[in-house]
Amino acid sequence: MRSIPVSTISPEVLQALQACVGESRVLTDADSLERYGRDWTRVHTPAPSAVVLPGSIEEVQALVEVALARQLALVPSGGRTGLSAGAVACQGEVVIALDRLNRIDEFNPVDRTVRCGAGVVTAQLQAFAAEQGLFYPVDFASSGSSQIGGNISTNAGGIKVIRHGMTRDWVAGLKVVTGRGELLDLNRGLVKNNAGYDLRQLIIGAEGTLGIVVEATMQLARPPQNLTVMVLGVPDMAAVMQVLETWQGAMDLQAFEFFSELALQKVVAHQGLQRPFETVSGFYALLEFEQHTEAELDQAMALFEHCVDKGWVVDGVVSQSVAQAQALWRLREDISETISRWTPYKNDIATTIVRVPDFLAEVEAVVNRAYPDFEIVWFGHIGDGNVHLNVLKPDSLPMAEFQQRCGEVSRWVFEIVQRHEGSVSAEHGVGLLKKDYLHYSRSQAEIAIMKQIKQVFDPRGIMNPGKIFDL
Repeated sequence: MRSIPVSTISPEVLQALQACVGESRVLTDADSLERYGRDWTRVHTPAPSAVVLPGSIEEVQALVEVALARQLALVPSGGRTGLSAGAVACQGEVVIALDRLNRIDEFNPVDRTVRCGAGVVTAQLQAFAAEQGLFYPVDFASSGSSQIGGNISTNAGGIKVIRHGMTRDWVAGLKVVTGRGELLDLNRGLVKNNAGYDLRQLIIGAEGTLGIVVEATMQLARPPQNLTVMVLGVPDMAAVMQVLETWQGAMDLQAFEFFSELALQKVVAHQGLQRPFETVSGFYALLEFEQHTEAELDQAMALFEHCVDKGWVVDGVVSQSVAQAQALWRLREDISETISRWTPYKNDIATTIVRVPDFLAEVEAVVNRAYPDFEIVWFGHIGDGNVHLNVLKPDSLPMAEFQQRCGEVSRWVFEIVQRHEGSVSAEHGVGLLKKDYLHYSRSQAEIAIMKQIKQVFDPRGIMNPGKIFDL
């Protein structure tokens, strides 16, 4: 794997960066450039000129001032678990890695808020909340390595969105260093604040193109109690939606996920897990709900029997312990890690929940026609209208040819997304991989306004340039 050599950064620039953070905090060795210059995508070759690890907000501001003076492109870097190349540095940029901004402090038990540095790992915040008897509900497979700053910059979603919403819903305050070098302290933990525009919401999901998130005040919640998990075998996607409607009409669900039979086969074969039951189905739905009384479990079983009678469910299992609930969750949560060995081409698409059956039928028809020789893995957060389409690369097929074939079909898929008024990126962001498709989800007027906002926050164009759109 090629990386930018040390000689591509001038001694003057190197010295200026070192003056901000110290000599040992500026990395130019090949291993560091490759490690910090990429995310979970493998399409672009990482090629940053340097990696800088600031240890304070003041150091971040100093680095931005250096970048402004020398017209250096900056790429903010968190846990680098992104799937749209939003944190990839492939054009000689300077990577600002926020790992050292990892303090958790100023816990407020009355407001149920806590202040986090941008480098706090998601699981670290979840563990802190649990220690206080509280709960941070935004959760996903990469929670053990993703960072809060990255979660905010991509408005991360995950497996609890149906009940708890996206990262956006849990950001009570935000500090960001803009492309002008200014430090903005936004909202400051207020529940009600209608004093003008809420600039915090512009920063959330902006993928570091407006500024670098350095600190956040995060909201916490009451932890759910006695969570019970059910996995149901479902014959087709239309039946999945019937199951969702049935359960949502009767119970408050914490999660409603789905995955295909092929996804289950891959996870069972490569993670040492057991099938939930012997019956083979086209798809599987995973439901999670709080069980406070036996009556609630009885209600769930009555709903299960109703769905079986209707032909929407062919088999099912319910967790009897915390360990079994965790094992059932792994059938869904381990999919991304399992299929990563095939370097999948991913489409993270969404529409309104009511349109999902027709939407998926059209997408599946196009994909099956275009990829008769490829393995297709489906999974996602069907309870919020978000599905993940994963095309697995055959081992014998060169990456360039694989990407080219998948890119052609993506346009057909995104035309379907557009007809159903959906999104080409439900939760992974746009980054480099999807910027050519942005117009399928956003109007030309919207994109023009986005570019104007970018100019206000980052007039010199130094913040994560080339991501989301080109100026």
